Amino acid sequence: MLFLRGAGLCRELPRGVVGTAGRACSAAAGVRQRKSRVTHRGKATRGEQGAPADRAPPRGATSAEGAPLRPRKLFLGLRTAGDGQSRESSPIINNGDMERESFFEGKNMALFEEEMDSNPMVSSLLNKLANYTNLSQGVVEHEEAEESRRREVKNPGMGTFIGVYLPCLQNILGVILFLRLTWIVGVAGVLESFLIVFMCCTCTMLTAISMSAIATNGVVPAGGSYYMISRSLGPEFGGAVGLCFYLGTTFAGAMYILGTIEIFLTYISPGASIIHAQSPEGEAVAMLHNMRVYGTCTLALMAMVVFVGVKYVNKLALVFLACVVLSILAIYAGVIKSAFDPPDIPVCLLGNRTLSRRNFDVCAKVFTTNNGTVTTALWGLFCNNSMPSAICDEYFAQNNLTEIQGIPGVASGVFLDNLWSVYTDKGVFVEKQGTPSVPVPEESRNSKLPYVLTDIMTYFTMLVGIYFPSVTGIMAGSNRSGDLRDAQKSIPTGTILAIVTTSFIYLSCIMLFGACIEGVILRDKFGEALQGNLVIGMLAWPSPWVIVIGSFFSTCGAGLQSLTGAPRLLQAIARDGIVPFLQVFGHGKANGEPTWALLLTALICEIGILIASLDSVAPILSMFFLMCYMFVNLACAVQTLLRTPNWRPRFRYYHWTLSFLGMSLCLALMFICSWYYALFAMLIAGCIYKYIEYRGAEKEWGDGIRGLSLNAARYALLRVEHGTLHTKNWRPQVLVMLNLDSEQCVKHPRLLSFTTQLKAGKGLTIVGSVLEGTYLDKHAEAQQAEENIRALMGTEKTKGFCQLVVSSNLRDGMSHLIQSAGLGGMKHNTVLMAWPESWKEEDNPFSWKNFVDTVRDTTAAQQALLVAKNVDLFPQNQERFSDGHIDVWWIVHDGGLLMLLPFLLRQHKVWRKCRMRIFTVAQVDDNSIQMKKDLQTFLYHLRISAEVEVVEMVENDISAFTYEKTLVMEQRSQMLKQMQLSKTEREREAQLIHDRNTASHSVVAARTRAPATPDKVQMTWTKEKLIAEKLKNKDANMSGFKDLFSLKPEWGNLNQSNVRRMHTAVKLNGVVLNKSQDAQLVLLNMPGPPKNRQGDENYMEFLEVLTEGLNRVLLVRGSGREVITIYS
Repeated sequence: MLFLRGAGLCRELPRGVVGTAGRACSAAAGVRQRKSRVTHRGKATRGEQGAPADRAPPRGATSAEGAPLRPRKLFLGLRTAGDGQSRESSPIINNGDMERESFFEGKNMALFEEEMDSNPMVSSLLNKLANYTNLSQGVVEHEEAEESRRREVKNPGMGTFIGVYLPCLQNILGVILFLRLTWIVGVAGVLESFLIVFMCCTCTMLTAISMSAIATNGVVPAGGSYYMISRSLGPEFGGAVGLCFYLGTTFAGAMYILGTIEIFLTYISPGASIIHAQSPEGEAVAMLHNMRVYGTCTLALMAMVVFVGVKYVNKLALVFLACVVLSILAIYAGVIKSAFDPPDIPVCLLGNRTLSRRNFDVCAKVFTTNNGTVTTALWGLFCNNSMPSAICDEYFAQNNLTEIQGIPGVASGVFLDNLWSVYTDKGVFVEKQGTPSVPVPEESRNSKLPYVLTDIMTYFTMLVGIYFPSVTGIMAGSNRSGDLRDAQKSIPTGTILAIVTTSFIYLSCIMLFGACIEGVILRDKFGEALQGNLVIGMLAWPSPWVIVIGSFFSTCGAGLQSLTGAPRLLQAIARDGIVPFLQVFGHGKANGEPTWALLLTALICEIGILIASLDSVAPILSMFFLMCYMFVNLACAVQTLLRTPNWRPRFRYYHWTLSFLGMSLCLALMFICSWYYALFAMLIAGCIYKYIEYRGAEKEWGDGIRGLSLNAARYALLRVEHGTLHTKNWRPQVLVMLNLDSEQCVKHPRLLSFTTQLKAGKGLTIVGSVLEGTYLDKHAEAQQAEENIRALMGTEKTKGFCQLVVSSNLRDGMSHLIQSAGLGGMKHNTVLMAWPESWKEEDNPFSWKNFVDTVRDTTAAQQALLVAKNVDLFPQNQERFSDGHIDVWWIVHDGGLLMLLPFLLRQHKVWRKCRMRIFTVAQVDDNSIQMKKDLQTFLYHLRISAEVEVVEMVENDISAFTYEKTLVMEQRSQMLKQMQLSKTEREREAQLIHDRNTASHSVVAARTRAPATPDKVQMTWTKEKLIAEKLKNKDANMSGFKDLFSLKPEWGNLNQSNVRRMHTAVKLNGVVLNKSQDAQLVLLNMPGPPKNRQGDENYMEFLEVLTEGLNRVLLVRGSGREVITIYS
């Protein structure tokens, strides 16, 4: 950190500038500071009196613009936390020791001078943190430069009442309250309506508590609920729920527009209909068409208003809010007035059926005048003419007409009549319970008759879906977090108070509606019995128009708010980059307004308007809001249960049980409202989740799901480590050893292809490699190598972990990987590596040594070993074998890994069409027919289908070819040894070779007299059988030796143990070539290395001879434990 003081260019440097000018100013400032220092009483102080231009401004001084002056600070290479970029080094630090010493001379913090280029001093950092502002993303007029913001006199933000309470109130109290709440009370009854409202309000209250905890856990930038969910649950959940919340907000806009048009066409101007019904049956259809036409026009108008500018919407918001408040006050005033002066609103009943008063005024069949009895307009509706002798509807003829008061008032006792539910089918008469009527058998429904009929079938769960949108809107405060003075205090207080207030309003309205209004009027959805007036408006005081106009403007305002908020939410999701195909919607006008997002929002909103039915749209947006609330509760519960150190909300009145209860209630309400809508919404969210997981940009937001995964992994690892793995659960957990070239690229990428084919994404895969050197010198190359390996793993679709080790030599590094790779119970049990093709080359003398030592390490660690020879000929993942065989040569039993590997390979598409063949070798005394039957039975019990063949190897003399091979091998081994020895050691080694050759016959005799101890592996030979077989053939072998020695004297000096091993390799290679030369893959038992380390180079030659002439070979060395079982 560098303090620049003084006049001229250095003073004008903007914050954060580095480079040549920055270095020049830095040096100049250092010179000025050194000149101005004086020593006083042994302390270094600044000579402020001698340098007025260099003096820091006094505390409290202000600039001409009114902003407080403070020392300029130059941050060198500092990146703010969370931007996802690495720190950059400072150009100043690289100017040499002399410049560094002169620059930091006399500093109080000289101890930390070498870290100041990357780590800022606390004194400068605190001011930046304290002045943090969480402004909206993408709005240019709100994103001014930092220096300009500092000079501004900042207006105080909004408080709890204006910023949170009133917006939540406006969003919660809306169209459902005015258009549907009375109908819900009439259909469900007071008790069940109270239950519906209580459930929904409890759901939103629990969600608000969880939201308050998340919102107060640090600074929440503008973005509201989407930001909270995505940063708490990760980009996958955040994107899925954010898009669901966006769809819910968009459909809410459609619902509010439909509510606006319904109020206009039904209660304000019924004559404004463009499409008219030709018959009474078509009135409902004509109404829907009118809703579509007017709704589309209104949507276009609102979208234009939003496009022109949000400031007009914000200016109108208070007007719309005032309409809502006045309307509610008018309802309460009407209820109070009805207690002592109920309004005179007559309702006409025919028997117990409610009549629509749209086409008549007098509720009577006839009335008497001076001239006699005259039929009424109602008579003409039920009879074929107006004469008293006309033929009338049978029910009309047998039942009387009565008039009752539609709103009898609070003191009328109608509350008890409205206590219980009246659920009906579609097209049923709205009837008054308890009123006598004369039933008519087999009555034909005539739609021309003026009855009030139900328009939809009603039941409890359907009413929950229709009502729930009326309690949404609790996120309005958190969505404005960027404009609040103290968001962490205002959001919990304002949101919870708004929910308490609106819950009281809804619950009290249910009680008051049930106590004041007659049941048939409550169930009359469109007020047909009231001459087409709004039911809740007839209750209000002083005039029904207060409610009609108020509800009209409130629904208009809510629609505008939805069309304003939804595009910004989509823009925030698009700019996060988690959904690639949405990135185009992150752009907008020059001032940041989301033009493209607004266009998409209008198109989706048009879908809701084309549905045209408020009762059909409401459950759709209920699903999306409920899903959003469910994940808010889940986020809070997860963070609380994980107890992450960063989870420190200021809001203390939360608990994970409340969040879990809220989440469960949201899920239950989703299926209560509509199970098929719930499944559809979950399907949409699931598809978005999987898409983001598959194609989305990787984001590390420190989310709770990552923490939950870590906790679950820790728990599982602790559980796995305690118990030993059963054979039935054994699968190859592979450590893949890769070799790197000089550019840190993988030498044999086909090894990863084979790993993918073997694993198919199951089990543990660790891709390891060793870089030679020291970590301090090689850490950059190690990082590059790890990136290359990860990129190749992605290309080959190898799901696993990468572990790269920097070691002083390759041998130790490979040993460290074998010992320490993995964690706890999730450790590898199998090592996969490529055959060192260059082991014979003179410039690579250590490759064979490292290989043999690795084989020994895996044996010591009781791990299986797979060695892929000719690995570059192995198939890629895109290749497909249409035919061929996978041949298994089962010579010794080492746990059954040879049987398991072909089965696993054939699960992959590359090897699926290959057939499996198993060959085993029979000795002279073995019954090959019985061996074949036993092997077939064994495979049957293992549930593995394969062809079985037993190959007989006849005992014969060792051929001259074998001796010659052995001689060449030993000569090469001597040469390899000589390459690694100094001059003195070479002379000593030559003497040892001479002594050994002269005494070779005695050594051979001694070794033949003392039978060799077999390796500690599970073989089909028993120890006794092996010794007996060797003793039986000893004499014949010795005579054969003497005959061959006469051909070439050098053969007599050969190590006879090597000769026998070479004999086995040559014979076995001939048998394998005869049977499996055309096989797609050959799996062979890999013999172990010699216990005497002097023969390591010979061991490599034996393996080379054994696999000579084969295209693709996988040498398999088991761990010794059983990995396959016949039991279930």
